[in-house]
Amino acid sequence: MSYPHKNRRHANWAVRLAFWAVIMLAVLIVAVVASVSFGSVRLPVDAVWRIIFIHSNVFSNGVQQPATAADTIVWSIRMPRILLAMLIGSALASSGAVFQGVLRNPLADPYILGVSSGASLGAALVIMFSSQLGLTWNGVLPLVAFLGGVCTLFVVYRLASAGSKVRMETLLLSGVIIQAFLGAGLSLVLAMSHDKMQQIIYWLMGSLTLSDWSSGAVIAPYSLAGFVIMYGFSRELNILSLGERNAHHLGMNVAAVRFILLAVASLTASAAVAVSGVIGFVGLIVPHIMRSLVGPDYRVLLPVSALGGAILLIVSDTLARTVMQPQELPIGVITAFLGAPFFAYLLRTRKLQQ
Repeated sequence: MSYPHKNRRHANWAVRLAFWAVIMLAVLIVAVVASVSFGSVRLPVDAVWRIIFIHSNVFSNGVQQPATAADTIVWSIRMPRILLAMLIGSALASSGAVFQGVLRNPLADPYILGVSSGASLGAALVIMFSSQLGLTWNGVLPLVAFLGGVCTLFVVYRLASAGSKVRMETLLLSGVIIQAFLGAGLSLVLAMSHDKMQQIIYWLMGSLTLSDWSSGAVIAPYSLAGFVIMYGFSRELNILSLGERNAHHLGMNVAAVRFILLAVASLTASAAVAVSGVIGFVGLIVPHIMRSLVGPDYRVLLPVSALGGAILLIVSDTLARTVMQPQELPIGVITAFLGAPFFAYLLRTRKLQQ
């Protein structure tokens, strides 16, 4: 037996998802075209896409073209960087949306709750001690960053909990306290790092400068698998938005769902931090803006937020490498300039509503 109202509801969110996905994909394509074309060397759009088609074996008839300066700039420098920006932006935005949904607070994101700082400390330790331990830090770093992020989240959550309840304001304050402690730990690591200090500092500022195709290969499994798992819990996220009591009445194991979602979101965000360094506020800005556009349904919100995060990071990275040519700004500086005022606006708005 079919239920027409259920079919209409399903069709409604599917149509909204298709509509917004087409719009966001169009914007993403424009952002990619602009990012590939702009830089210290300006390249014509037709030349850019001819190079991409040739390397993708599209319309190339299998003929190897001789390498040129434009070919190196587009395929070896800019395209890996853009792909990495897309993966990192989508990972940070989708994990931020999950943090906000699980914690039922639009001010929550991996950066503000200290997950990124925990991942940063773990990654800095890997960079510092990898040579002594004989490890290739590109492979180990995402795992250690994940462990640092998850441990930080656990400590922050335990600090904020009083019995079985967690006050959101206390959670944010706990995140600030733990961030301060982890900042002291990072300072200690830097003081002891000697010849690795410059490498760690450059990494901590957040940058995609040293990215190549292997960097995208490192984060892609974490980013894609994390998104698939989080999207698989879209129904549970929608139920959690009704409140924990209602979720219990509907038969949900709230504690288990919360643990799985926070762990997966932490893994996704920590893997992004491990590759690019600390890039803050993406997980705060994008889900909030997308929620105001597409509504709170996570079946639509999560994919649109992932696309929005990719767009924001591509635009931010393009600005980072073009605003002060030939000098390049850390991408974390651009996102902080955008995110800090936005966070202040959200905090002020919530205060006025209380």
